[in-house]
Amino acid sequence: MGDVAADPRRRVPRTDALLADPRLAAAAVTVGRERVKAAVHRAQERARRGEITPEAVRDAALAALPASTPRAVLNATGVVLHTNLGRAALSPAAVAAVAAATGHTDVELDLRTGRRARRGRDALDALAAAVPDAGAVHVVNNGAAALVLAATALAADAEIVVSRGELVEIGDGFRLPDLLESTGARLREVGTTNRSTLDDYAAALGPRTGFVLKVHPSNFQVTGFTSAVPVRALATLGVPVVADIGSGLLAPDALLPAEPDAASTLRAGAALVTASGDKLLGGPQTGLLLGAADLVERLRRHPLARALRVDKLTLAALAATLGDPTTPTRTALHADPGALRERTERLRDALAADGCEAQVVPAGAVVGGGGAPGVELPSWALALPEHYAGPLRLGDPPVLGRVIRGRLLLDLRCVPVDADAALRAAVLRVPGRG
Repeated sequence: MGDVAADPRRRVPRTDALLADPRLAAAAVTVGRERVKAAVHRAQERARRGEITPEAVRDAALAALPASTPRAVLNATGVVLHTNLGRAALSPAAVAAVAAATGHTDVELDLRTGRRARRGRDALDALAAAVPDAGAVHVVNNGAAALVLAATALAADAEIVVSRGELVEIGDGFRLPDLLESTGARLREVGTTNRSTLDDYAAALGPRTGFVLKVHPSNFQVTGFTSAVPVRALATLGVPVVADIGSGLLAPDALLPAEPDAASTLRAGAALVTASGDKLLGGPQTGLLLGAADLVERLRRHPLARALRVDKLTLAALAATLGDPTTPTRTALHADPGALRERTERLRDALAADGCEAQVVPAGAVVGGGGAPGVELPSWALALPEHYAGPLRLGDPPVLGRVIRGRLLLDLRCVPVDADAALRAAVLRVPGRG
C-alpha cells in the first residue's frame, strides 16, 4: 500500500483544480477554455509517463499555450542589453510613469492655462538638461528613424558623404546604405573599408553635399592597418557633420572609454547627434536628436516627423529614465564582480540545501545591443548541466542563460536582487534535475 501511495502519478493535479489556477483561468479567457483544457490533459499525461514531475504540470500546460501578452523573463545571460529580450529594462520610476500615462494625461496640455502645450515637454526638457551642449533636442521612435529624418530633411536629392568603413549593417539584415538611400539621398562614399582620411572627405565635397555623416561602428571592430577621421577634424570642412553615436551614451563613462557620447561629440563640432534611447541610456525605444537649434527645428517641422513621433507612454518613460541615475542598465553595467560572486555563492548554497548541486565559475558579461563590442565585463555565473536550459526557458518565470561547452551558465548581473528567490525556485522545478 505504501508503494501505491508513493506513486507520483497519484499526485498529478486534477483537471478542475488546474483550470481554476489564476494563470490558466486567465489564459482560458484569451485563447479559449477548450484549448487550455487540452494543454492541461497533455501535461497530465506527460506527468503520468514520468517525463515531468506532478508539480510541473501547471507550468508545462502554460508553456504549451501561445503567450497572450509578453512574458517577463529573467535575463541570466550576462548580456546587459539583450536585443531579443527588448534591450534596456525600464527602471521602477519609468514603469510607474508609464502606468500613470495610460489614462488621460497632460502630454500636450498646459494645466495652468488650459491651452495646448509643446508635446512631451517634460521628456524634452529633461533631455536638454542632460546634454546642455545641445542647442535643441527632439525625439522620434527609434535610432534608425532619427537618422532617416535627418537624411530626409537635410539631404533629400543631395549627397551624404560617408566613409566606406562606416556603411554598417544594423541588425536583422537592415543596412545603413539602403536605409539612407530610401530617403532620396545619394551616398558619396570615401576612403576604403579600413582607412579614410580628411583629404578623402574634402575631395568629395561639392555643391550637392547635404552633410558629412560619421557613424560609430558600434557592433564590430576593425583592427590593424586602420585610419578614421574624428568628428573634430570633420567639423573643419565647412559643412554640417551628423554623427550617429549609436548606443545613446549622453556623457562620458569611464567603463566604456571607446564609446562616443553625445556631449563630447557636440563639443567636438558635430552639428547633429543621433542615438538610440533604449541602449546605454537605459530607457524606452526612442531615437534621440541633439544639436544646433536651427537644424533640430528644421527636422521637427518636417512632415515626416509626425509619422515618426513617439506616444505618450514612451515620453513618460523617457522623462522618468532621464531623472533616474540608477537605471537597471547602469546598475548591471557597473555591478561589482566581488558582490556578484558572493550573491552567486549564496544561490549555490541555497540550491545545495535542497539537493541541487551547482558550481560558481568565472564568466564574462557583455554590453550587448550593438554597444562596446570589445568590452568584457568580469562576472560570475552559476553553472548547471546543459539539460536545465530548455525547462528553465519554458518555466514560470522563464529564465534565459547561456549554454557554453555543455554547461548552462546563469549570470546574475542582469537579474534583480529581489528575483533571486524566484530563480532558485525555477531551478528546483526542473524535472529530473538530480
